[in-house]
Amino acid sequence: MTDYTKIDQEVQGLSSEIWNMARNVWEFAELSYEEFKSSALESAVLAKHGFEITERAVAGLDTSWIATWGTGHPVVGYLVEFDALPGLGNDTVPRKAPAQSGNTNGHGCGHNLIGSSSVGAAIALKQHMEKEGIKGTIKVIGCPAEEALNGKNYMAAAGVFDDLDVCLHNHPAMVNSALNFHAAASIDLLIEWHGVTSHAGTSPWEGRSALHAAEIFLMSANMMREQMEPTSRLHYQILNGGDAVNVIPDYAKVLVRYRGKSAENVRQYKSWLEDMAKGASLSTQTTETVTNLGGIYDLLPNDVFAEAITEHMHRYLPIDWTNEEQDFAKAIQREMGKPEDGLATSVMSVPKGVEVGGSSDVGDVSWKVPTMGVMFAAWPIHIPPHQWGCTACNGMSIGQRAGLQAAHVMAAQGLELMTNQTLLEQVKEEFEHNKHGQEYVSLNDTLENPRGRLSEEKLANYDCCLHSALEHFGLGEDYAKCNHHHHA
Repeated sequence: MTDYTKIDQEVQGLSSEIWNMARNVWEFAELSYEEFKSSALESAVLAKHGFEITERAVAGLDTSWIATWGTGHPVVGYLVEFDALPGLGNDTVPRKAPAQSGNTNGHGCGHNLIGSSSVGAAIALKQHMEKEGIKGTIKVIGCPAEEALNGKNYMAAAGVFDDLDVCLHNHPAMVNSALNFHAAASIDLLIEWHGVTSHAGTSPWEGRSALHAAEIFLMSANMMREQMEPTSRLHYQILNGGDAVNVIPDYAKVLVRYRGKSAENVRQYKSWLEDMAKGASLSTQTTETVTNLGGIYDLLPNDVFAEAITEHMHRYLPIDWTNEEQDFAKAIQREMGKPEDGLATSVMSVPKGVEVGGSSDVGDVSWKVPTMGVMFAAWPIHIPPHQWGCTACNGMSIGQRAGLQAAHVMAAQGLELMTNQTLLEQVKEEFEHNKHGQEYVSLNDTLENPRGRLSEEKLANYDCCLHSALEHFGLGEDYAKCNHHHHA
């Protein structure tokens, strides 16, 4: 039986640094692909603690990075996320109120806790391994744009996770549980139609309406729902339908997201949607362009791994919440018309065979390497993520205490994987078994993310953030210079 007392002390010694990261990233609240300050800060903290930033700008994602420490195997990976959501900025009060900074973006999904907890766990594990002479390699991977569902999938296709033995991640939620769910695969298609403009009153017959093409496509897509399996989901957004009511629109744009039970299912329905887009243009004498913005795999469960992480969760969770924290949570529930049951006070048993309708780009990682996460209560029961109440909790003591315990779980699990060869082999065996011989083939159509590249102005802004963060910790330019070292 491993003694975790010493690594617990390492995590505890980093508690203020973990919260400083989390609180700063909460304040920054930067959107997908533009996590300039957040990415810079967390990579700089790792560099300060002796990690080498071996790569930046991986797979066309300018705010991504890889931080490495150690030698040999096992190689344990930790995933970092740092993007916020638009319209979810909120003060740390149990009611809907603007953030004091005026930032309208907010961490309603708790990525400020995800990054700081993973970074803290990795640093604690490094410090413990150094003192105890434990061999192995730690890789911390800064992953942009999770909310856009298009970060880790491009990194996976670029081979970022190929040399890991196992990978750990975390996510705040309303319950405490191993992240052993089967989440849906998904793809985003941007469809544009080009027609001919004309006056809608005097000569409509001379026009060819791109908007009509979009309407026919959406009607077809909605009719397809009857032929979708119950686990499938279809959502869309009309991004452009014309500029004036008296002009035949020569341009229309739709974003459609399809989710299915597997990558193969997504491929089949992607093809069908592409046919619909072509059919709509043929029907309206317009032309269409379909851009695959990126596809992600379903999340592959691993019961052995989930059992192991749940044991660690029982050591650090549930949190003994204060009366004030429970009252804060109940006030949010009251505001949202939910039962006033407060914050979770138990750890769930290992989920097995559970299907969820959501998706995560962690799915691609889980098909490359055995992957497991800890889901930890950081906002009230009955409150799903992506709401103002989550943002409020993630910026105050509830999020602070939850994030620290998540770091404890991941540090302890990392140590066990470094020192327990039997567990490592069992986890790998189940991984191979659950794949059923299927090898990972990316759902993306391009090697690099078409949305991940920054403009020169934004890249200069990010570089400035990087230099400022490094300078703050007394580090030299070398940590920023590997900016254009890409995976092939």
